[in-house]
Amino acid sequence: MTADPGPTLYELLPALYRRRDAEQGLPLMALLGVVEEQRAIVREAIGQSYADWFVETCQPWVLPYLGSLVGYETLPGYEEVLARRDEGAAQLARVVAPRRDVARTLANRRRKGTLPVLEDLARDVADWPARAVEFRQLLGFHQPVRLYATYPADVGTRLGRGQLADLRRGGELDLVDGPFDVLAHTVDVRRLESVHRPGGRHGIDGVGLFVWRLGAYSVTRAPAFCLDRDRSHYTFSVLGNDTPLVTRPVREPAPTHIADETNVPASIRRRAFEERTAHYYGPGKSLCIWLAGGEPVPLSAIVAADLSQWNHAPRRGQVAVDPVLGRIAFPTRSAPDTGVWVTYHHAFSAAMGGGEYPRAEAGVPCAPAPTGPYRVGPGERFERLGDAVAAWRRDKVADPARQQAVIEIVGSPALQERIRIRLDRGDRLTVRAAPGSRPVLRLLDWYANRPDALQITGTGKGKGPLPVIRLSGLLVSGRSMRVQGAVGRVTVSHCTFVPGWSLGADGHCEHPEEPGLELVRTPACLEVDHSIVGTLVVTADETRTGPNQVFLSDSVLDATSAALPALTGPDGECAYAELSARRTTVLGSVRVHAIGLVENSLLTGPVHVSVRQRGCIRFCYLAPGSQTPSPFHCEPEHSGEPARVVPRFTSTRYGAPGYCQLGAGCPEEIRRGADDGAELGAFHDLFQPQREDGLRRRLAEFTPAGTSSSVLLVT
Repeated sequence: MTADPGPTLYELLPALYRRRDAEQGLPLMALLGVVEEQRAIVREAIGQSYADWFVETCQPWVLPYLGSLVGYETLPGYEEVLARRDEGAAQLARVVAPRRDVARTLANRRRKGTLPVLEDLARDVADWPARAVEFRQLLGFHQPVRLYATYPADVGTRLGRGQLADLRRGGELDLVDGPFDVLAHTVDVRRLESVHRPGGRHGIDGVGLFVWRLGAYSVTRAPAFCLDRDRSHYTFSVLGNDTPLVTRPVREPAPTHIADETNVPASIRRRAFEERTAHYYGPGKSLCIWLAGGEPVPLSAIVAADLSQWNHAPRRGQVAVDPVLGRIAFPTRSAPDTGVWVTYHHAFSAAMGGGEYPRAEAGVPCAPAPTGPYRVGPGERFERLGDAVAAWRRDKVADPARQQAVIEIVGSPALQERIRIRLDRGDRLTVRAAPGSRPVLRLLDWYANRPDALQITGTGKGKGPLPVIRLSGLLVSGRSMRVQGAVGRVTVSHCTFVPGWSLGADGHCEHPEEPGLELVRTPACLEVDHSIVGTLVVTADETRTGPNQVFLSDSVLDATSAALPALTGPDGECAYAELSARRTTVLGSVRVHAIGLVENSLLTGPVHVSVRQRGCIRFCYLAPGSQTPSPFHCEPEHSGEPARVVPRFTSTRYGAPGYCQLGAGCPEEIRRGADDGAELGAFHDLFQPQREDGLRRRLAEFTPAGTSSSVLLVT
C-alpha cells in the first residue's frame, strides 16, 4: 500500500501567498509543481530503499546483489540485460534470475544431493514441472544365490529391480524409456550429458531430470462435437478433431515426494485411465462429461476404451472414453439427444489464441464503456451475439454516449449464427470473452448463393473518427472474418481464426486455400497479437487509398502449407499493405507492398516485397529466394548454410499439442537467433533457451556428487 504523500509544497504555503499567486495567474504554483515532481521522485526512492532489502519486493537490478550475499550465481550477461532498460529486457531478467530461485537458495542447499530438490529447481528456475530419475535404480543385474540368506529383508526389492519384463503387465510396457519407466535395463556406458554421442541414459552414475515444456490448458463446460455420421460418437474438441487429453497437475503431498503422472501435465494413457479412473475423472479433475440437466455422468459409468476405429460398443449405462484421441462413445440405442458438454485439459506451448487463460491485453485498448457490458451466454440477457449487437445499435441512437460499448460472452458456448457488425463513425466496440471463458463462433452456410463470413462493415455515417473494433479471447471457425468499408482500426487479441476454416477428424484442415482474415477495400489498420490466424488477404483500390497497415506480434500466421500464401492480395497478387511483425511465425509465403519493421520472426516461405527501398528486417529467418530490403543478421544468409539452417517444428498442424513449437533437431541459429538470444518466432517470449541454460547450471550445482545429470525434454 502506498503511503499518503501528505500536503504538497504549495498547500503548505500561507493562504496570503496563495491568494496573491492566484491574482497573478498562479506562476508560483507552476514553479513549485516542478519542485514537487522531484520531491515525489525522492520520496518514492526512499520508500523503495526499504523494499530493496527483500527478495520478494526488490527491483530486478538488486536481485544479483542480494543473491551474491549467499553465493548465488546468475547467468553471464545478466548485467547487460538490465542495462537495456526496456520491457523485453525486464522479461528476460525475470527468467535469468527468477526471484523464487534466489529466495530458496539456502533452503535448497540444505537438501543438496537429493532427487526432490532437482524437481523444485525445475519449477523455481525454469517454471517447468519435472520428474527426477536416478537411472542406477533401473539397472538389471545377476542375482547371487547367497542373496537369499544374506539379505532376506531386501530380497523383494532386489528381485524387482533385476527381473525380466513381464509381458502380462502391459502398463509397465507403456512406460518404457519414458520418465515413469520401472523396468530393468542393461547398462549404457555413454555419458548422459555427452553432446557427441547422446542417449546414454541407463548408466551407473546417470541422473535425469525429465521436464514438460507444454502446459495444461483447460476448457470448461464446453459443448462436445457430435460426428455427422453417428449421434452416439463425440469428440472433446468442438472443432471435431482428435485432441490428446493431459493431466491437470495436482500438488505433490510432501517436499520429499517424487512426481508421478498426476503431478505433471502428462498425456493420459488408456491403461492409466482404466486403472485410476477416479484420479482423472470428475468435476474439478482432468476431465468430466455432462448431459442435459447439469449433472455429470457418474464415475461408475465411465470406461476406458480404444476408439481409434470406433469399434468399441459400450454396454447400456456405460460411456466409453479414449483419452489418447479425445473421443467419447455412448451406447447406440441410448445416445443423448439433448447435448453433451465436457471439461478437459489439452497441452500447448503458451497462452496464445482463444482460451480460458488470463489475458494480458496488449496494444491500445478501447476506453472503458460508460455503461456495463452487453453480456451474452446461457442465462444472460442475450443468448446470441447478433441480438447484443442489434441492442447496442438501438441504444446508441437514443444515447450517443453508448457509441463506446463492450459485448462480453460468458462461459464457453458454441454460438452458431450469422454475425454482421455495422459500425458508424465514432463507434468504439469491444467484443470479448469474459474472464475464464472460451466462446466459439461457428460460422455456417446460411446462404446458398454467396459465401458467409463474420462481417464487419463501416457505414461511413455519422461524425467523428473512423470506428474502432477489438476482438479478444474468441475462437472462430467455419468461415473467415471480413472487414470492409469505413473502418479505422481492427484489433485481434488472444483469438483463433482456425486455419483452413475447419478441421477433420485426423486434424488436417478441410479448406486449406481459404482465408482467415480479409480486408476488402477498407482503410483499416489491422493489429494482431497473441493470436493464431489463417491466411490474410488484402483487397484494396490502390488509386484511392494508401496501403493498409498490418501489425503482427507474438502470433502465428498459418497458410496451412509452405506452398500457399499466408499474406497476399486477391488471386495471388501482391497485397497492397505495409507489414510490421515482431516475434511472429509465418507458415507460408508473403507477397506484400512494403514492410515497416520485421524482427525476431520466422518466415518459412518466400517473402516478396514490392518496395524494397525502405523498411527494416532484422534477426529473422528468411526462406531462400526472398526479395526484401537488405536484411540484418538474418538466417540462413548470416550463417551461410541454407541447407542446414532450416526451421524444424514439432508439428505444423493446428490442433496438435506441439503446434509451431521448435523441434528437438532445430539448429541453434534459430533456437537462439533473436537479438536477445531467445528463439525466433511466436514463442520468443518464453525464453526457453535461457530457461534451459539456467536449469543446467543449477543441476551441475545440486546433483549428487559423482553423478552426471542432464535435462531430458518430454514435450
